[in-house]
Amino acid sequence: MKNKRSRRKLLVIMVLFGVAVATVLGLSAFEENLLYFYSPTQVKAGEAPETRAFRVGGLVVAGSVVRAEQGLNVQFTLTDNSETMPVSYSGILPDLFREGQGIVAMGSINSEGLFVADEVLAKHDENYMPPEVAAALKAADEAGRAGANKI
Repeated sequence: MKNKRSRRKLLVIMVLFGVAVATVLGLSAFEENLLYFYSPTQVKAGEAPETRAFRVGGLVVAGSVVRAEQGLNVQFTLTDNSETMPVSYSGILPDLFREGQGIVAMGSINSEGLFVADEVLAKHDENYMPPEVAAALKAADEAGRAGANKI
């Protein structure tokens, strides 16, 4: 009788240990695949990770889009109306990408401080702006007003 009990306890402990290990592995894989959103102001402040990919969003600065004569390389500048940051992308841009419009780019910062995008997403109609971009623009605008009120 005691032998069956000890086997059952051992089995329960092993199952619980297995579930715990699977949970830890699953959560760590989930954390590694998260892409956090940062505004250009947050990136300039050093809040963005230097070793991981992340998302950055804002408005494409008018007159900043420079396309390479050969290939699909394009460089442009993003702003949240407080700070700007240069972005480089190699690929086909979305049809709705244009100057003055809100975009979200996914990628990482290289050693020269240039954001190298792996993917660029543009808004899908004139009334929509990605929520992260809208929130970042609003925060930058409020910070600008607060700074202007101090003067």
